[in-house]
Parts: sequence; C-alpha cells; structure tokens
Amino acid sequence: MSRILAIDLGGTRFRAGVADLANPGSVVAKGEWTAPQTREDFLALVRQQLDEHGATQLGLGIPGLAQGTTCRWVPNLPYLDGLDLADELGGVSIGLGNDAQLALLAEAKAGAANGLSDAVLLAIGTGIGSAVLAGGRIITGSGGGACSFGWAVADVADPGEDRSGWLERQASGRALDAAAATVGLPDGASLVRAARARDPEAVEALAKPMAALGTALAGAVALLDPEAVILAGGVAASVDVLAPLVLPALRRQLPPHLRTIDIRPGQFGPRAGLVGAAFAGAYGTNWRNGHG
Repeated sequence: MSRILAIDLGGTRFRAGVADLANPGSVVAKGEWTAPQTREDFLALVRQQLDEHGATQLGLGIPGLAQGTTCRWVPNLPYLDGLDLADELGGVSIGLGNDAQLALLAEAKAGAANGLSDAVLLAIGTGIGSAVLAGGRIITGSGGGACSFGWAVADVADPGEDRSGWLERQASGRALDAAAATVGLPDGASLVRAARARDPEAVEALAKPMAALGTALAGAVALLDPEAVILAGGVAASVDVLAPLVLPALRRQLPPHLRTIDIRPGQFGPRAGLVGAAFAGAYGTNWRNGHG
C-alpha cells in the first residue's frame, strides 16, 4: 500500500507524520525537529524521512506561498524561495500548499468544515494564517497568495509594512502578547485564560484586538458569504472566549442577512496542518479540488 509522508513546516518547527493512501485522515505523527535553516539540510531531512518510512507520496504545508510544486515566498525560511520540489525529489508525488490552506483541507475533508461548500478558516499564531473554501474548492489565486487575511486593513491611515499586514499587527499572537503585557500577564495564552475566568482587566485587554478582528472579518464575510468561520490551530480551544468578543464587531458591519454567521472551532486543533498535509499528499497537485 502506498504511504504518504506528511510534513507540517513552520518557521521554527518541522513536524512529520505518515498515513496510508486509503485513509490519509488517520495520519500518525512520527517526530518533530527544529526547522532546518538551509535548503540542503531541509532536503536532506525530507529525503531521510521518505526513505525511513517507505513513502512514495509527499504532502507539505509551508508558512508561505506555494504554486504547483514550487515554494514561491516563505518569509521566515527564505532559503525555500524558488525551490521546486519536483526537481529535487524525482519519483515522488507531491502535494504542496500554504499551511492554512492545508489546515482547511483537513477540516473540509474530515473536520469542522466537512459537508460545507463555503467557509473561511483563520489560524491565529505568530501571524494570522487564513484560507477560503468557495464552492467546495480551496481558493489559492493566480500565485498561491489568495485570501491572505492577515493583510486585511480597517484603518485608512495605516502606513503599511512589508512583512506584516495590518490585521496581523492588531490581532495575531504577537498582538495578544502585547495586550497581555498591559495587564501584567506574560503572554496571550495567559490573557485568554484570565478572560475565561472573567477577569475584567483581561477581558478589556482582549476586547480591542478581537474588535479589530471582527471589523476586518466583516469584509471577508460580506464578500464570500461563508457558512462558517473556523478558528483553527491552537486557538481552536479558545473559541468560547474569543467568539463573544469578535461577533459584536463583526455583526455591526454586516447586513441583517449575514449576521447569523457561525464561528466554530476547528476539529483538529494544532494537528490540522499535519492532517491536511496527508490529504494533500494523497491528492497531489490537484489537492485544491479536494480529490486526486
């Protein structure tokens, strides 16, 4: 039986798992390493994992833009820019995509978006990852960069920045860490826990970034009319705290017929990227359509 090597590559971590072609959703984690810092080390680790697990198919999620089998722009791992995996890994079927897009693939095939034709996924981490399911297909755009929601803007006076979008600067993990510091807490996770315990200072500190998120998210909902917004990754466990702070700002900027939009947690949590990579590995370059 064909085996799939699934890789979830972040700016700092390289996670690998293995799945059978007949059941890619049941990927088994095989290890985690510090993200390689050179192209040579990256390719050596991928080849070693392919050989060790006897895999003939590769699914890889990257924290950047992908087009076909080529990594186009990976800000935190620039050595990947321009790397065509098909040129380096002859004989291996490759499904390559942005990590948020592959997380949405996992949720669409076997998780919180299963059965939906239209959905928006947000993964709040160091930045804001995002992806869109429209008409049953994951939208990637002409160069792989469609639906980069962290670059959404709700401030006409913002001067812009080359590496971080407005919304990332307002509501990403970095922004939540900064908000936590204003009330004497060490990080965003602590802020969420304090808000869950109804600490009024924590709730107030968290409300500002979540209002920015809701305001910007209204534009995406109005444009796409999704059935649900899915909060994926580690933040999925915080929907009970975040959604009540996001929804008022979101609904305020929407017409009545769109105000029923649902915000729900992703089913796979921090495993979504690895599960999505396994599905991408099963489907190859046609993974955006959800089948091989």
